[in-house]
Amino acid sequence: MDIIATTRQGKVRGRVRDGIASFLAIPYAAAPFGIHRFRAPAPVQSWDGVRDALAFGPTAPQRPYPPPLDRLIPEVEIPGEECLNLNIWAPAGEDGPLPVIVWIHGGSLRSGSAAVPLYDGRAFARDGVVLVSINYRLGVEGFGVFPDAPDNRGLLDQIAALTWVRDNIAAFRGDPGRVTVCGESAGAVSIAALMAGARAAGLFHRAVLQSGAPQTVTRGQGAKTVRAMAKRLRVPATAEEFAAVNRERLLDAQDAVVGRANPISGGPGFHIVVDDDVVPADPPLPSVDLLLGCNREEYRLWFVPSGALDRVNGLTLRLALLKSRISGRVARLYRASRPGAKPGVILGEMATDFLLRGPLNRLADSRPARTYLYEFAWRSPVMELGACHALEIGFVFDNLRRGETLTGPDAPQPLADAMHRAWVAFATTGDPGWPAWDARRPVMVFDHPHAGTVLAPRQEELEAWLQLDL
Repeated sequence: MDIIATTRQGKVRGRVRDGIASFLAIPYAAAPFGIHRFRAPAPVQSWDGVRDALAFGPTAPQRPYPPPLDRLIPEVEIPGEECLNLNIWAPAGEDGPLPVIVWIHGGSLRSGSAAVPLYDGRAFARDGVVLVSINYRLGVEGFGVFPDAPDNRGLLDQIAALTWVRDNIAAFRGDPGRVTVCGESAGAVSIAALMAGARAAGLFHRAVLQSGAPQTVTRGQGAKTVRAMAKRLRVPATAEEFAAVNRERLLDAQDAVVGRANPISGGPGFHIVVDDDVVPADPPLPSVDLLLGCNREEYRLWFVPSGALDRVNGLTLRLALLKSRISGRVARLYRASRPGAKPGVILGEMATDFLLRGPLNRLADSRPARTYLYEFAWRSPVMELGACHALEIGFVFDNLRRGETLTGPDAPQPLADAMHRAWVAFATTGDPGWPAWDARRPVMVFDHPHAGTVLAPRQEELEAWLQLDL
């Protein structure tokens, strides 16, 4: 059955199935091409009549992950220019206003889209939450640093989408005064930046950071990737010159410069930069309620499929510690608690704590508002990925069938029930169901068959990082 909703830009036609209304590919800003390329998002023009919102719309220009990650994290590519669009799932029969979750996908700021089947919002709508998923500009188009273009264009897109939600979500039974932003990996990093700046103030009231911590660089650091691409393209490093380059050629250059980098091993990439507009240098402490956490073995998504887990030996580990100015005492501490572990495991565990668990704990320590921490610990049998990066998403969305490339076919439904229920509760009440962060440092550990709150897990290892001058 079709259903009509009226937005400020015009009417849209969605579809109702099994009591859930879905509206797909609603534009929230003008297509970022032509005169709008490498510029801040512009308002979308209104339309007459009823616009169909029945199929996913164009995705931001990108390239798929390199093998074998492309099989584990399959992406969706839909051609077209109107890539600044969003999707909505809402209960068809319930009276509003209902809590809203806005999902910001991850992908190292260069991959991903809201059309990925794993992000289907039907389970949230089934449980009384309006789920909105958004596309935003990626890679050099969204986060390349140029002297003649605004910085953080992908973040500006996210702000434009959140503004659209504030202005229009009531037409879909959503409550504009009860919006939770939720993101994973680069989506969580984006949310951390949005919390820091004034431009997004008041557009959301709670936030969920999954496997992503606050992370910014200077404009000079952020511009290095553009300069490397410009050298390969043999053009000046300006937005005007890049806009004149064929899109496929631009993606070829981007892939050549950043295609093999990853969050654990590092390498050239795209970053959110401090620009004193969207992202201030000295941000105030965010006042929104916050749910944050990571997966116990984040590193295994990159170390296992690539074979790096077995290639890292004792010498490689020592060289990595020297390069990062990390004392051998820290490594000895990790070895002592993991007897017999391979050097690659030790390096990966340290990288996970240095990049994610430590920063998230410090963020929780610094905040005056209610904060809740979790850890996802269930281990996937697929390729021995363990509790790797991105594994928790199918559980949060209660959409295990769509996540089988990472979880395998026998992922525990009770664990999905528990995680999904916690996210629904947080969006609805601000309380996911376990004690808020305090001096006891409670962490909800999601595992199967056992789950529960643990106080200050592996605290000695986290404290070792605080003693380093990094």
